[in-house]
Amino acid sequence: MNSDTLRILDSIARDRNVDRELLISDLEQAMVSAARKHFNSLDTEEFGCSMDRLSGEISIWRNIDEDEVEQIPLESLGRIPAQTAKQVMIQKFREDERNSLLDEFAKRQGEIVTGVAQRYEGGALVVQVDRAEGFMPRSEQIPGEQFHAGDRVRCLILDVRDAGNQVKIVMSRGNPEFIRRLFEAEVPEVSERVIEIKAMAREPGFRTKLAVSSIDSKVDAVGACVGVRGSRIRNIVDELGGEKIDIVRWNESSQILIANALKPAEVEEVSLCFELGRATIIVRDDQLSLAIGRRGQNVRLAARLTGWDIDILTPVEFQKGLDILESTVRPIEGITDEMLDKMGALGMISVFDVEEIGEEALQAELEMSAELAATVVDSAALKAKEVAEQQERDREEEERRRVEEEAAASALLDGDGGGSTEDDSRAAAILGGGPLPDSTDAAQEQEDQVDGDADSADPDVPTPEATEQPTSD
Repeated sequence: MNSDTLRILDSIARDRNVDRELLISDLEQAMVSAARKHFNSLDTEEFGCSMDRLSGEISIWRNIDEDEVEQIPLESLGRIPAQTAKQVMIQKFREDERNSLLDEFAKRQGEIVTGVAQRYEGGALVVQVDRAEGFMPRSEQIPGEQFHAGDRVRCLILDVRDAGNQVKIVMSRGNPEFIRRLFEAEVPEVSERVIEIKAMAREPGFRTKLAVSSIDSKVDAVGACVGVRGSRIRNIVDELGGEKIDIVRWNESSQILIANALKPAEVEEVSLCFELGRATIIVRDDQLSLAIGRRGQNVRLAARLTGWDIDILTPVEFQKGLDILESTVRPIEGITDEMLDKMGALGMISVFDVEEIGEEALQAELEMSAELAATVVDSAALKAKEVAEQQERDREEEERRRVEEEAAASALLDGDGGGSTEDDSRAAAILGGGPLPDSTDAAQEQEDQVDGDADSADPDVPTPEATEQPTSD
């Protein structure tokens, strides 16, 4: 029996990764609790227990006084104390297992693990990882991705929490760090820190942008991440279910980095306003939609990657803003060409920028007097209000025009047979058909005239009826 106890303890320690000595200590405490239950004792020091680590023999004793100790036969404790010992052991073993899980997975936080999907609970995916269950909240899942019970799930251990009587292991596939770990697994240069991922921005399930650099001039950071014929990046994209990944070259210059981040669009010029943390990008008309991206995704990710607010303008819009600013500020007494040049160099390209930057920045950067700075800001604010109102009127006019065009197109499609009666009669006459039942007298006369012309035409010239009509796909 004693050897069986040791064997069971060894098995529990091995299966649940718990120290064997800790389990033996728990068993001794459980037997002390059983003895106290049997004798109805509240003194925690009255009883003691020891288990032989080699033979498994259990000894229980009672401290009567300082010099006298009474041995208590194990079989004399009875059924109720035995139940108490069992409950205490189960509780202690569970606490030991929970602490073991907490220590183990806390060390693995930030690692990629492969688990097995179990079920969905309230939108969260439960994943079995080794001997523990983790959960992946909906916010950490890739949108549109679904797993079935038994599917292999590769995910990141995002967080490990002590939740009282259990350990909560939070998994993620939507976190940007998941992308970083995938690159470390697929690209040896990244795991060896030859290539460093400097910045990253991600919209899970749609697109990710990474800025990479190499500490070795002989290693091309972008090429190494992509791999031969895209082999490395393809493995990562497949793992993410087709999510697009843009790898751009890191540069310490914000202007170059922003231009790289907006690829595949070609950037003509980058103007930085450090006071506002804003970058104004000038692109050609044919590159505007590419720079913005679908639903603004490209410019949004580029802004998050670089840490700058990004405005994209065409050359015409950019020049228009500069012209309005110059026409507003130049007439003010005390404004010089040098001040205007400095304003452009500091990224102030519109009256809105001057209004937002304020007087203190103008005094500090352009060395304006307080009165002159106040006048410039007030003039810019008034002009900005006029420009904003004009822009609002232009938007309303554009919206009205769009609604009218849609209504006209709808009327053409939903009208009598898709067009007017006169149009139908004319088309029927040209095609050689008879007039429509509801045709007008004018349409009838026009059709008769067409038929008369056809009858009196040169016989060598084919009539409309004999001419082959093109078919519409």
